[in-house]
Amino acid sequence: MIGKLTGVLSGRQGDNIVVDVQGVGYCVRVPVAFVLTEGAPISLHIHTAVRDDAIDLYGFLEVEELSFFRQLMTVSSVGPKTALSIMSVAEPSALKRAIAAGDASTLTKVFGIGKKSAERIVVELRDKLQNEAGMRESLMSTGGDGEVIEALMALGYSSAECRKALKDIGDVGTTVKDRLGAALRRLGSPSAV
Repeated sequence: MIGKLTGVLSGRQGDNIVVDVQGVGYCVRVPVAFVLTEGAPISLHIHTAVRDDAIDLYGFLEVEELSFFRQLMTVSSVGPKTALSIMSVAEPSALKRAIAAGDASTLTKVFGIGKKSAERIVVELRDKLQNEAGMRESLMSTGGDGEVIEALMALGYSSAECRKALKDIGDVGTTVKDRLGAALRRLGSPSAV
C-alpha cells in the first residue's frame, strides 16, 4: 500500500495528475481545486483503493484532508470517488462545519448526491464532527498551549504526544510560535521517541 508520494508533477491524464517519483509516474486522483504547475515538486498523502480491476491512488496535500476523506468513506454507500467529489465542492473545514451544523444542502451540490444521500452523510457524520469541534474548542481553552496543541495535531501528532512535548519543554518561549518551534524540535529529537 502506498501512503505518501514525493516527486515532481509531470502532467495530467484526464482527471488525474501524474507524479514522477525517480522515473516512475504515478497517476493520482486529486480534488478538482488542485492547482500546481508542471515540473513543481510535490508531496502527497495517499489513500490506496484496491479493487478487483484497478488500484487507484487518491492524493491530498494535508494529512487533515486525507483524514476527512477517509471519514467520508465510513458513510454507507460513499466510496472513494464520491468522497473525492464531495471534497472538490469546498474546503474540508467548510464541509465539516456544514455537516456538523446539519446543513445537507452543501452536499447536494455534488454531482450524483441527492437530498437523501446528503442527509445520510450528515446523520452519520454530524456527531463525530461535533465531537471533534468540541475537542478543539476545549484545547483552545487550555491557555496559550491550546493553539500549539492544535497546530501539532494538524501536523499529525497525537494529543498525548503534544502534551508530553509541551511538558518536556517546560516554560521555553512565551509566544505560540516559540513554543511550537520548541515542541517540534522536541518531537523531532531521537530521545522523544
